[in-house]
Amino acid sequence: MSPAEARLREVPSNMTEAEWQQRVNLAACYRLVALYGWDDLVDTHISARVPGPDHHFLINPYGLMFEEITASSLVKVDLHGNQLSESEYSINPAGFTIHSAIHEVREDAICVLHLHTLDGTAVSSSAEGLLPLNQTAQLVTHDLAYHDYEGIALDHDERPRLQKDLGNHNHMLLRNHGTLTVGRSVASAFERMYHLERACSMQVRTRALGTPVYPVEEIAIEKNTELLSNRDRAELRATTLVWPPLLRKLDRELPGYRS
Repeated sequence: MSPAEARLREVPSNMTEAEWQQRVNLAACYRLVALYGWDDLVDTHISARVPGPDHHFLINPYGLMFEEITASSLVKVDLHGNQLSESEYSINPAGFTIHSAIHEVREDAICVLHLHTLDGTAVSSSAEGLLPLNQTAQLVTHDLAYHDYEGIALDHDERPRLQKDLGNHNHMLLRNHGTLTVGRSVASAFERMYHLERACSMQVRTRALGTPVYPVEEIAIEKNTELLSNRDRAELRATTLVWPPLLRKLDRELPGYRS
């Protein structure tokens, strides 16, 4: 049996192969977040658009740990919050507010990833935000937006402000709250989050030293910005170079997401 035939045999009869593949990638992303220690009990959330003309997206069942999530357990919803797939679980209402806002206006935001990590939240809560202190931070700062805290995101009236603040950026610090990335694929959203989280941790550690920060020449920052701003190149790197070995790592250390 060929790999393609094996994949087809795994696809449930009530969905397309494209939706099933998206489910597998999103379930993998949840498990990778758990593996890297970025999860927050059953809170925070990741979503991915279902391929096709509708703005339906997949999100986690509210009540499962990220390490438990599988392709088949993900919940499909529309932009009005209606659950389109059967599940014994509901979805996180704050998660719906944030993710529906972005999927509504960003056709390129196929995946939206949001976390509450210690270092990401620390930097989001500092007045200076994320600074281009090092090479990793410079992967992010040229493409970084900010959104002010309005309380737990249960009010759908917040969505237009979130949409405006994100604009066409792919990284965001939600003030006093956490981190957020988007991507044209689950792979690129995850790689962006990896860099954003690492940059925040590096800044927290640098500031903890209590010594003056060694300055970065502005010309070096400009050079990196020009080099790193090509989104097509970033997408190709994420999907072909980074994501396959991440899935192999997951298959070794936290398998079961494909079911």
